[in-house]
Formats: sequence, C-alpha cells, structure tokens
Amino acid sequence: MTKAAVILSGCGFLDGAEIRESVIALLALDQRNVEISIFAPDILQMHVVDHAKQAPTNASRNVMEEAARIARGNISPLSTLDMAQFDLLVIPGGYGVAKNLSDLALNGANATIQADFKRVAEVAFAAKKPIAAICIAPAVLALALKGKGITVTIGEDEGTAGVIVASGNYHQNCASDACVIDEKNSIVSCSAYMREDKLSSIAKGIDARIGAAVNLARMNQKAAA
Repeated sequence: MTKAAVILSGCGFLDGAEIRESVIALLALDQRNVEISIFAPDILQMHVVDHAKQAPTNASRNVMEEAARIARGNISPLSTLDMAQFDLLVIPGGYGVAKNLSDLALNGANATIQADFKRVAEVAFAAKKPIAAICIAPAVLALALKGKGITVTIGEDEGTAGVIVASGNYHQNCASDACVIDEKNSIVSCSAYMREDKLSSIAKGIDARIGAAVNLARMNQKAAA
C-alpha cells in the first residue's frame, strides 16, 4: 500500500495549518486508498491568533497539540518522521508553515527553517519521493531546498514568488483549480488559499495535486518492485 506522511503546522489558518486545505488533502489521500500518518513539530507556536478578531493574543499553544485537533488525536512528533517508511510527503498550507515550520512570516527570503522539517524535506527530495505542497508551503519548501532548481507555485503573489526565486528555485503561476507538476524533482504544488477563491476551485486544485503526487509515488513503487 502507498503510504503518505502529512506534516501539519498547528490548527487554524492564521497561526497553524489551514483546516480546509488539510481536510481536503486528507480526504483526497483516503479516496486513493493511501495509508496516512500525520506529524507535527512538538514546539510552541510563534504566537496564537484570535481568528474571530484576526489579532494575536497573549495565549501560548503547542503546535502538535493543536494539529492533533485535525488529526483526531492520531499524530506523532515530527522529530520521529522517517521518510524511509513512506512513499510521499504532503504539506498543507496555512500561516503556521510560515510561522512554525519556518520564520518566513518574519524574515522572508532570509528565513530559518525548522530543523526537523528541513531534514525531512531534504531526505524526501534526495530519495526522489514525491512532495506535495499546498498554499504557502511551496515557498517554505523552496527555502528548505535552496539551490535545488525545483519548480513550484504559490499562485500569482509576486512577493512570495520572489522568495522562491531568491532561494535558487523557480516559480510558475497557476490557477486555483490546477497544480504545477515538477516531474524531474517529483514535486507537486498548488496555490489554494494564496488567493481568495471558491472553496470548490481550491478543492479541485488540491485534489489534482494529491492525485499527481500519488501517481508519481506509485510509479516509483512499481519501478522498485
């Protein structure tokens, strides 16, 4: 069976994983009979945002504990993720990717990448295991894989696209309901909520991205058999 490792960055689009993107990605994997394991860093969030007021609070929350809400409790620390046990890597978006898996939200192209996330991304890339990145996640992936020449999309946001290009990688504009497939590097990405669009269009793009990544993973499995 094809096995996917999914990395979440909390729970809530302003300070963690984007819930809609995460659930749609998990559903798309399940519909393709992929075995799913969910991981998150066992660290404190950069900050906690009141999503009703869309403003930071003085609260403190743990990234893995928050991500466990989406995982329904079935979650493991990112530090334990061994990509040798999985066929593909999936990274939903949300500002948590830019705040908890990195400090992109603060430092842009000079961002530091969370150590376990960088390790996992590098191992998956080196092993040619498909990586599926959603929303802002492709930009953080590009920073984790500086100078590797990968091609990803975050839609059409010029500022974030600039970060990708500055990392020694490539950006390609893409509509919400489609995805960009870098077959050479086994990386699939889509813009999702990098632009405001209908949920149905965003879901279509995520589903296409998951489908492409699963197909690449199964081609690898067949070649190795």
